[in-house]
Amino acid sequence: MHIAVVGLSHRTAPVEIRERLSIAEQAIEDSLQRLRSHEEVLEASILSTCNRLEIYTLLRHPEQGVTAVGSFLSDHSGLELDDLSPHLFTYHHEEAVAHLMRVAAGLDSLVLGEGQILSQVKKMYRLGQEHRSIGPILNRLLNQAVSTGKRVRSETNLGTGAVSISSAAVELAQLKVGQARGVDDLVPLDQEQIAVVGAGRMARLLLQHLQAKGARGVVLLNRTVQRAEQMAADFPALPVQCRPLNDLDHCLSTCSLVFTSTGAEEPIITVERLERLNRRSSLMLVDIGVPRNIAAGVGDLSGVDSYDVDDLQEVVARNQEARREIAAEAEGMLQQEGRDFLDWWDGLEAVPVANRLRTQLEQIREQELQKALSRMGPDLSARERKVVEALSKGIINKILHTPVTNLRAPQPRQQRHQAMKVLQDLFELHESQD
Repeated sequence: MHIAVVGLSHRTAPVEIRERLSIAEQAIEDSLQRLRSHEEVLEASILSTCNRLEIYTLLRHPEQGVTAVGSFLSDHSGLELDDLSPHLFTYHHEEAVAHLMRVAAGLDSLVLGEGQILSQVKKMYRLGQEHRSIGPILNRLLNQAVSTGKRVRSETNLGTGAVSISSAAVELAQLKVGQARGVDDLVPLDQEQIAVVGAGRMARLLLQHLQAKGARGVVLLNRTVQRAEQMAADFPALPVQCRPLNDLDHCLSTCSLVFTSTGAEEPIITVERLERLNRRSSLMLVDIGVPRNIAAGVGDLSGVDSYDVDDLQEVVARNQEARREIAAEAEGMLQQEGRDFLDWWDGLEAVPVANRLRTQLEQIREQELQKALSRMGPDLSARERKVVEALSKGIINKILHTPVTNLRAPQPRQQRHQAMKVLQDLFELHESQD
């Protein structure tokens, strides 16, 4: 068996490729079933966010298993594997474990130390359990990844003041508004007419950061106005007007800054839509949805500036340097957590040998017990027979305890393999005996 992760992220693929591979939560179950239907894939879990799609697997054979995952990604995205492959990364065993630990801790995020990724790893773990696509190996790995992410945030300052994709989007708007005013720095957004499209988690974070950055008011649009109103109630200091999504054209005509973060599969703001509107002189659009909510080419229109998640690098770079020392501290924790999992994994190699040894000793015990009981004659009571049998079982358990414990204890792989070979040779523990 072999652990592997195949995927792509903001580091390896542009947003137009990432959105082709994005998997909505309602499609996760079907995707997991398709992956698990391949005989090479023993366990599978999917991490799908705006900045990455990663498939964690337990495979029978690494090469054939990775090929199966690649075929799934090609079928899902509609992209030929030759076109997709340059954007994919594949990590095996130790590297796969280390990568997941870094992801859960926020060290592989666009925004270093991002907190939202941990909740997304938790969701991956939960969905894998709910849809029964993970077994004991990935269950242990994902559980440890979640624990590691929590530990890094509680034992370092990496999570203190960490910015999210949403806050980076707000800072990008501040930077671009400032540049339009001839100021090469972040400026308050108190002069902007602002709209937020969507009422999910990312939109909530947008409102939080807009409030902190001086916004005087926001129009919040959503298909369900009641949901928008429930969210707006959590921001009493920020005047929020809640409107149905049908009012989008009005907001695009009157607002100067519009953020989009919806789960729509197709763009909701297109060139054709903007061309038929009687817009004000300038409009800034910031899209943090994947798939994108704003169509390509919108930014080419006169008076329209359009940005997506890939444009956030400009503001992210301003905040990263101060966090790198903290990230280096976290790396040491991740290495230890990764070793702990791999020690547990390596210990599983000893289980078949230990089981064969126990089976062999149990057969000997049973044979010798029956001989002893037959010699004791028919006068032996049922209670006395149970005592003798318990005695024989206790002796076997005592004999097995130390070698089995030592065999599964953390140790160099070569040392464990040597110990396993000694046991197999001494007791003739060949698999054919099972």
